[in-house]
Amino acid sequence: MLKTNASIYHALTIFHTIVAEKSISAASRKLQVSPPVVSNALKSLETHLGLVLINRTTRSLELTEAGERLYAKTQPLVQDLELEMESVQDLGETPSGTVRISVPRFAYHQIIRPHYAEFCRRYPEVLLEISVFDGTVDLLKDGFDLGIRFGDKLSDSIVARQLLPAMQDGLYISPSYAEQYGIPQTLDDLKHHKLIGYRFITANRLLPLVLNDGGEQREIEMPVSLIVNDEVDLLVDATRQGLGIGRIFASTLAMQPDQAHFIPVLEPYWTSYPPVYLYYQQHSQKAKRVKVLIDFLLEKFKG
Repeated sequence: MLKTNASIYHALTIFHTIVAEKSISAASRKLQVSPPVVSNALKSLETHLGLVLINRTTRSLELTEAGERLYAKTQPLVQDLELEMESVQDLGETPSGTVRISVPRFAYHQIIRPHYAEFCRRYPEVLLEISVFDGTVDLLKDGFDLGIRFGDKLSDSIVARQLLPAMQDGLYISPSYAEQYGIPQTLDDLKHHKLIGYRFITANRLLPLVLNDGGEQREIEMPVSLIVNDEVDLLVDATRQGLGIGRIFASTLAMQPDQAHFIPVLEPYWTSYPPVYLYYQQHSQKAKRVKVLIDFLLEKFKG
């Protein structure tokens, strides 16, 4: 039976590590203790609560209803306490430890790629882990310190800091495409043209083509010549090759050495995406390893 707050916290931390690592052996390696220590802590926590938290088999671990509820209710508390303790340990010390950041592919190319080497040289004791992922990320659930995304509509516990302004979603063609198919002059002309389709990896659906028609958002149906799931390289290259009309962020096009060869079409109808934000949990900047990356990115993109 757990008798002190310290022992309860210790067992709860081990429980969270088991859930995150998905096995007792992996949790023991993460915590650098033996598997019996991890297993006994879990048993003690279950005895203290009088409930089974994890169903164990030889092949897998599965949270019970009680385990799921305990994990969901205590995860923010455990993480906040860990960050508070880390912030005290950080006093007067060199920033160190792992910082995990999740970024969509375009943000990696425009925000992270030009500067991450400088950050690593400036803070050699900080281990930067970059995850390129175009889907939605829950920082707490997925174990990330920072994320980058469009828009600042987030939960109350999340802080959002703007890195990039609103971005135009442009339509472009190559000279070879213009020579073969002509240049569309109206939205109705698009039914006679070909679009390079973009498929969301996470949602497994095609991105609809939505344009601004006199202040109204209008979804356009048109033939698709090719489908890709990468805007930065594949979609730009397919447009370059004359395979269809490409939807390309103006800022992405600005990175191309041959940007002058891309012909913009139907510019009055282009739409814009919201500004791009760096987001993180309210208390995470108290950890020096996280704060230095926040400050570094804001320094680079303060406008």
